[in-house]
Amino acid sequence: MMRFRPPRHSRRTGRRLSRRALLPALIASAFAAPLQAADLLTITRDALDNNAELASARSQFGSVEAGRDVERADLLPQVDVRGNAAHSQQYESQVAETTGGGADRFTADDRYNSVSLTLEASQALFDARNRRELAQAERQIDEQTYQLAATEQQVLLDVATAYFEILRAYEVLEARRAQERAIGRQLEQARERFEVGLIAITEVEEAQASFDQARADRIVAESNLQVRFEALERLTGQRYASIDALSGEMPIEPPTPRGRDHWVELAVNNNPLVLASQAGVEVSRSGLDIARAERLPTVDAFANYNYADDDREGIQGVTSISQVGVGISMPLYTGGRTSASIRQNTYLLESSQYDFEDQRRDTIQQVRSLFTQVSNDVSTVEARAQAIVSSESALDATRAGHEVGTRNIVDVLNAEQDLSNAIADHAEARFDYVINLLSLRQQSGTLDVPAMEALNDWLDGGNVSFTLPEESDGYDEAMEIGEPPRP
Repeated sequence: MMRFRPPRHSRRTGRRLSRRALLPALIASAFAAPLQAADLLTITRDALDNNAELASARSQFGSVEAGRDVERADLLPQVDVRGNAAHSQQYESQVAETTGGGADRFTADDRYNSVSLTLEASQALFDARNRRELAQAERQIDEQTYQLAATEQQVLLDVATAYFEILRAYEVLEARRAQERAIGRQLEQARERFEVGLIAITEVEEAQASFDQARADRIVAESNLQVRFEALERLTGQRYASIDALSGEMPIEPPTPRGRDHWVELAVNNNPLVLASQAGVEVSRSGLDIARAERLPTVDAFANYNYADDDREGIQGVTSISQVGVGISMPLYTGGRTSASIRQNTYLLESSQYDFEDQRRDTIQQVRSLFTQVSNDVSTVEARAQAIVSSESALDATRAGHEVGTRNIVDVLNAEQDLSNAIADHAEARFDYVINLLSLRQQSGTLDVPAMEALNDWLDGGNVSFTLPEESDGYDEAMEIGEPPRP
C-alpha cells in the first residue's frame, strides 16, 4: 500500500503564493520602522529615552517644580503701572429763575483731553499663607521626585520583564518545535510499520492525533513569541530584529543578602512609593497650615505715584501725588469658610497618613512574598532541570520497550510529550526566577541601570528572533507528512 503525500509541486506552489502574499507586508514594515538587534542594556536605554509614560512623569515633575516659583513670586516685590488717555465731552444746560419772574438759561459745551499715570509697588512684610504655600510647593517637589523615581523603576522592570518574556516564549517555542519533529518521526514510523502489517491503524491514528496537537501547540507558541516582541516595541518605541539570549551559565541562587528582614528594611527606607506616600503626608500637613494661616493678618509695605494732566479750558497745570506707607489686613469674619477649610484639610491629612501606612504594609508584604518566591524558584529550577534528565531517560526506556513490543506507541507519544513539557517548564522556572528577582529589587528600591548592566553581562550573544510560521521546521514536517492512510 502506498503512502499518500500531497503533490510536491502543490506544496511548493502553496508556499510560493504564501510568501508572495507576505512580501508587500514585509516591505511595508521594513520601511515603516528600521529593525535592529539589541541586548538588554541597549533596550533599557531606548526605554529611558523614549518611553511615553516616563516622559509624561518627567513633564509632570517639571510642572510641579515650576509651581514652586509661582508660589515664591507672591513673596517678592510686586510692581504695577496703569495709564489712561481719554477724550471727554461735557455739556451743561441750566435754567435760573430771576427776581422779576423770568428765567435765564445757561449752556456750556466743553471738550478736552486728559492723561493719567499710576505707578504702584508693594512688598509683603508678613504673609503666613503665602509662606506656607511656598513650603507646600517644596513638599510637592519631594513627593514628585519619588513618584518619578518609582516610574523609572517600573519602566526598568517592565522592559526587563518584556525582554525575558520574549526569551521565555522562544525557549517554549523551541521545545514545541522539537516535540513536533519527534512526534512527526513517530508518525512516519507508525505509517511504515502499518504498511508492512506490524501494527493496527489505531496506532497511526493515535500518532496523527498527537502530531496534530503538537502542531497546534507550536503555532500557539509562535504567536505568543510575536506578541511578546510587540509588547517590547510599545515600551521603547523601537522595533528589534533580534535580541540576545540568556546564558545557561547564569547562576540561580538565593537573593543576597539572604535575610528576609534585611530586604524589608531596604524597602521601607528606599521604596520610592513608600517615600512618596510619606512626602504626601507632609504635603497634606502643609495644606492644614495654609488653612490655619487664613486667620492671621497680612502686612505689606507700599509706595505709589499718580500723575494727571488735561487741557480743559480755564485750567492749567498737572496733578502729582506720591505715597509711601505700610498696610495691614486682618480677616474678622469669612462666613465660616476658614473653619470649614481647617476641618477639610484635617481630614485630608488623616487620609494621607492612612495611605502611607497602607503603602508601607503593602510594600512589606510584597517584599516578603517575592523573597519567598525567589528562594523557592532556586529549588524549582533545579528540580525542573532534573525532570528533563528523568524524562529523557524515561523516553529512551519507552522507545526501547516499544521496539521489543512491551510498550505501545501511545506510551512513546506520552513520553515525548512529557519531555517537551519538562523542557518548557524548566524555561518557565528559569525566567520566573529572573523576573521575580528583578521585582524584589524594585520593591526594595534598588532596581537601577547598574543592576540591568549586571544582568546584561549574562547574555551570551545568541540571537533570538521571530520566525515566520511557514519557514519553521514544524511547518515543513507537517506539509511532508500529510494525512494518514485509511484501510
